[in-house]
Amino acid sequence: MTVKTTHPLQGALALLISFFILSLPCASGQALQLPESGVNHKSWAGRRIGLTDIEVRWNAPGVKGREGRIWGTDVAPYGFTVLGFGSDGESPWRAGANESTTISFSTDVTIEGQKLAAGKYGFFIALYPDSCTLIFSRNAAGWGSYFYKPEWDVLRVNVRQQKDIPQSRERLEYTFSGQTGRSVVVALEWEHWRIPFKVEVDLVQTTLASIQSQMSGALGFDPPSLQAAAQWCLANDVNPDEALAWINTATDPRLGGVTTFAALSTKAGLLRKKGQPKEADAIMETALANASILEMHGYGRQLIGQKKVQEAFAVFKKNYDKNNGAWPTNVGLMRGYSALGDIPNALKHARIAVSQAPDDLNRNALEGMIKTLEEGKPIAQ
Repeated sequence: MTVKTTHPLQGALALLISFFILSLPCASGQALQLPESGVNHKSWAGRRIGLTDIEVRWNAPGVKGREGRIWGTDVAPYGFTVLGFGSDGESPWRAGANESTTISFSTDVTIEGQKLAAGKYGFFIALYPDSCTLIFSRNAAGWGSYFYKPEWDVLRVNVRQQKDIPQSRERLEYTFSGQTGRSVVVALEWEHWRIPFKVEVDLVQTTLASIQSQMSGALGFDPPSLQAAAQWCLANDVNPDEALAWINTATDPRLGGVTTFAALSTKAGLLRKKGQPKEADAIMETALANASILEMHGYGRQLIGQKKVQEAFAVFKKNYDKNNGAWPTNVGLMRGYSALGDIPNALKHARIAVSQAPDDLNRNALEGMIKTLEEGKPIAQ
């Protein structure tokens, strides 16, 4: 039997090559991804308010049998403490575990009424027995709060925590509640504590900024988008000059010339805002000539809402004549006469309208209005 032997230098060379290969960096510059231990869960949560995105990222520790031994201990110490491990400055709690907790806002916001610019922040909390100081730091890439520096603080906000949550929360969570079109309450919840803070946005200004940005691109050549942008500005009573330029572009005959009721009435409304009533009235006449039966009815109701009763009645009458009394023009005249205080004529048209009602919803509503008019009272507009 022949035994094959390996020269000692060959073995050493093979070992050296193996070591060299293992030590080479990955060609893509990325490290191999493997499952984490799961001791502290990597977590994130977000919410959109209007056009503002809020995102929180944190590592979620568990209570792990330490109920009553979380707050004011080494787990989540009160105030500012020296954490050690190379850190000799006083630091607040990192509001989570492992890496720094971060919170980001895609637009400017207010935190408990205090302004904070759009951006991503390291989020820390200085805990006390009956209050908390929320800290938003421009350093969003630290490891916990070990190397926290107060000069990096962008905002500090004082809030009061809730300490009597009945059901203990095992894993630290960030939750969102009480959302409206302009605000939401963000809260850190862990064990029996809840630390809430209110985030608010300026919905009009953030929306306007977004519209202006969009209009500077391809949508600035799109008549429906130009019309929608101008209509939004009119409805929110902002940015009249630019809005008028947008609607002028959308209705310009050289650029396709949109002549719908919606576009022309928006232009008329903006001209009126600019103190040009004669020009607005002329545009509105063309708009009404192009209006559908429902658009005219809606415009009449809009005028009643603005307490322009005579103008509203004129629109309802024009709609009735133009469309030969079809649904819902008798409803319009009912509303117009009622607003003028002419209850008998309002009742007359209400009874005609109920016979024309296309569905039970409208029929039932009209029957209720008839009862009101029969009592000699005007209907609610």
